[in-house]
Amino acid sequence: MAQRERTFIMIKPDGVQRGLIGKIISRFEEKGFKLVSMKFMQASQSLLEQHYAELSSMPFFNPLVQYMQLGPVVPMVWEGQNVVKTGRDIIGATNPALAAPGTLRGDLCIQVGRNIIHGSDSVPSADKEIALWFKDEELVNYKTALDSWIYEN
Repeated sequence: MAQRERTFIMIKPDGVQRGLIGKIISRFEEKGFKLVSMKFMQASQSLLEQHYAELSSMPFFNPLVQYMQLGPVVPMVWEGQNVVKTGRDIIGATNPALAAPGTLRGDLCIQVGRNIIHGSDSVPSADKEIALWFKDEELVNYKTALDSWIYEN
């Protein structure tokens, strides 16, 4: 069986308000990744401050935290081979103006402050973000009927 990893993906309030939840989930499913957990929630200021703690010294930190509270978000955990890197490739560059066509941000976004989605940038970040947003018992371990059609062994 190929080495699997997990990543944290979150649809931001603009992605939710624009009705892009299904389209975003479909892109990850079509690639062959497996959804392990998902929530639909209003994130608290405290949770968002912890999530974006590495950006706390940046001038956009407070506006970012405030923006992320304007509506519900959809935090998810996805699993698969190289899912962190490949997930970032599916998402595209943080700045939509620099995101390649065919990526979610390249196709669906215009401004960096409304870039619809967050994705972990490394395996350690993914582990940290998953632990922040999900309890262990919320992560579902299962095998899909498609595994043998996606992975060689």
